[in-house]
Amino acid sequence: MRTLGVCLLMLAMAPLGFAQAPKAAASKIISVTVYPGTALVSREVSVPEGAGTMEILVSPLPEQTESSSLYATGGEGLRVLSTRYRATAVAEDTREEVRKLDAQIKTNQLNQQKLESELKTLEQNLALLTKMEVFTNATLATLSEKGQLNSAGTLELANFVLETRGKMAKEQLTLAQSIEASKVDLSLLQRQRSEKAAGSSRTERDAIITLDKGNAAPGKIQLNYLVNNVAWRPQYKIRSGKDKEPVTVEYLAMLTQMTGEDWTGVEIKLSTAQPMLNAAPPDLKVLDVAAVPLGPTGPGGQNGMPPGAYFPGGKVADEQLKQLTDQSRQQRAAAQMNYNNLKTEDGSRLANSAAALDSFRELLTPKDALTRDTSSRVEDGPSVTYTLKGRVSLPSRSDEQVVEITRLELTPEFYYKAIPVLSPHVYRQATLVNKSEYVLLPGESTMYMGTDFVGRLQLPLVAIGKQFTVGFGVDPQIQVTRQLVDRTRTTQGGNQLIKFDYRIMVQSFKSTPVTLQVWDRVPYADGNAIAVTMMTQKPELSKDPVYVRDELPKNLLRWDVNVQPGQNTDKPLVIDYTYRLEMALNVSIGSFQSR
Repeated sequence: MRTLGVCLLMLAMAPLGFAQAPKAAASKIISVTVYPGTALVSREVSVPEGAGTMEILVSPLPEQTESSSLYATGGEGLRVLSTRYRATAVAEDTREEVRKLDAQIKTNQLNQQKLESELKTLEQNLALLTKMEVFTNATLATLSEKGQLNSAGTLELANFVLETRGKMAKEQLTLAQSIEASKVDLSLLQRQRSEKAAGSSRTERDAIITLDKGNAAPGKIQLNYLVNNVAWRPQYKIRSGKDKEPVTVEYLAMLTQMTGEDWTGVEIKLSTAQPMLNAAPPDLKVLDVAAVPLGPTGPGGQNGMPPGAYFPGGKVADEQLKQLTDQSRQQRAAAQMNYNNLKTEDGSRLANSAAALDSFRELLTPKDALTRDTSSRVEDGPSVTYTLKGRVSLPSRSDEQVVEITRLELTPEFYYKAIPVLSPHVYRQATLVNKSEYVLLPGESTMYMGTDFVGRLQLPLVAIGKQFTVGFGVDPQIQVTRQLVDRTRTTQGGNQLIKFDYRIMVQSFKSTPVTLQVWDRVPYADGNAIAVTMMTQKPELSKDPVYVRDELPKNLLRWDVNVQPGQNTDKPLVIDYTYRLEMALNVSIGSFQSR
């Protein structure tokens, strides 16, 4: 019987070894990868001595931690069995704070009583002064009637009354204001005491890691988790010096870091991708298609279609295509977030829905734009990752913080560009080639000539080795004008001919020659109703192969000219051109529209 009792006691005590509280483990953040909208944080955790199975506690984790994103990787002799997230509400002991508030309230009340007593005394003194004035006036009237009035004494008494009343009025106002301020402070203190006396709690967020240790020596493991309220965007500062000096490109990142924990002296990576924590690919669903009957042409429908219906080759606004693209991107990003949070069904549903939107957009995209359409990608451009140089510190705060990704020096090819049909200004441009090892993502750039700010522009995606053009603002030393010199209308057979003669004049007040691109345009007609003919141009249009291939067929005109010093006022550089519109006599031009 005694043996049975001992056995039962041992069985009852056996679980106590596994019910021990997890051991607190020191940890530090060693690296962070920032994605669009989220970040992957990696902590190095110090595992205490001891062999066998143990639980360690990593605390605190920030408020913005994604609870389902935690995972840990072991080290030598350390095997991670599980990693779980724990949030615990902890009541705060506020008794000492309540006692301090009680003392402040008592002090405030005593001070308020003192001020009110002083104010009451002052009011009594003012009342006494008023009685003295009444008595003095009566006495003075009596003395005046008897001819015994002392003018010097009367003036002295009057001044005493005026000065005393003025001082008392100021003291009365000061005391009243002090009492009102004391009441406001007392109300605030009483509200704070009420809140503290009611008790409060905070939430502690921890990671509990179960380990199997093969030896008793201390070791290291790595804890990883995703946090929200963090983002980054590219930004640039581009500086130009003299014509033969390199252009400096400062590639910056504007970071928003409101995760609730500071990143101090850590390795920072910036990525345009989405964090991929799902090990398996999405499930492909069936793509259903439905048809609707065509409706009559008119206000209720377009091209014989009911409202809301679409058909291949139909005229679809660019805004509608953009909406489909934006919806697809948002759903793909949301799908990946669901996968990261182990919401596999929701992620698969959103991924398939985004692909269906892409199929719909491909149906509506004009045929000539199909080969250029890359809108189904989640990001604008390739997935790239930048590792910032050195260790970086980024505290958690509400305002944006700036870090430098890299600094480039690129060799420029400067020229000037004028489009007088749109603007009277001449702009300084530079053609650059990205010879760095960095892809330049789309972003806003501030432009400088030396130390002078000259404007902003939106830099496009620039791949490695790709050529791109940036602008450095207006140069007032070069001026350009455009004017219609002549317009004539004649008839020939059953057609009417309208001829336009234009002149562009360029003036340079610079001391050195400059290379200038001058752009203009003539109408472009899609159909056969109007024929547009370029008749003469002097000088000849540009022979640049890219311009001849891409822009000249659209009736966009470009001249490449060298403007010499002194070509101004009386001797400007002149560009003349003539074009003709030909159409039937029974038609007229309805409108000119840019596209």
